[in-house]
Formats: sequence, structure tokens, C-alpha cells
Amino acid sequence: MHLAYPAVLSALLFCTGLYGVLARRNAILVLMSVELMLNAVNLNLVAFDVWLSRAAEETLHSGQALTLFTITIAAAEIGIGLAIVLAVHRNRGTSDIDKLRDTAEGHEPDGPDHDALTAGQAEKAEVTA
Repeated sequence: MHLAYPAVLSALLFCTGLYGVLARRNAILVLMSVELMLNAVNLNLVAFDVWLSRAAEETLHSGQALTLFTITIAAAEIGIGLAIVLAVHRNRGTSDIDKLRDTAEGHEPDGPDHDALTAGQAEKAEVTA
């Protein structure tokens, strides 16, 4: 097989993952897109390792070894990432990245729901006082 086929497939996978990271608002979908990008890198590493091993007499298979390390790091990343996303979802009730960023920066939500929420909280404070 020619080197261009896995390289083009890897570029398409990486671009799809990059689009997913930039366009998605759900944290779990962003993590899946990062995994897609890492798999594209793994495909490139193995394809170039096979291509270079045909040209060289001595084969080290360093691309395949790096791929194993990348898979290990990806597994750890997805485990820690999912744990963080679940903890944030339990505390805040959403995994929407835009809403999480707004609350982290200290912005208060705008709109009619916010006014009704603050009026309801004021009533509860008066009842308990």
C-alpha cells in the first residue's frame, strides 16, 4: 500500500477531530474529538514507521512504540477527563462548555429566567429569616 492512503485518511480524521473540538459544546463530545485526533496521530506514526522500515535495513519500530505510549496516555486522559466532567455535571447540572466558562469567569446569566430565579431566592430568604 502506498503511503499516501493512510496519510490522507489520517489528515481527514485529524480535521474531523479538530472540527469537533472547535464546534462542539458538550464536554464529552470534545473528549471524543480529542481521542479522534490522537488516533489520527497513531495512524500516521504506524504508517511512517512501516514506510521507513522498508527503506532502512535495521528496523527499530519506534513509531509503533510511540503509538503504544500514545494509546496509554489517551486512556489515562479519557479516564481523568470523564471523571472531571462527571464531577462538574454533578455540581453544576450541565456539561455545556459555554455555560461552564461563563460561571468560571464570574458572569451572571442574563435573561428573564435569571430575574425570576433571583426573586424566588429573595422570597425564600425572607421566609427563612
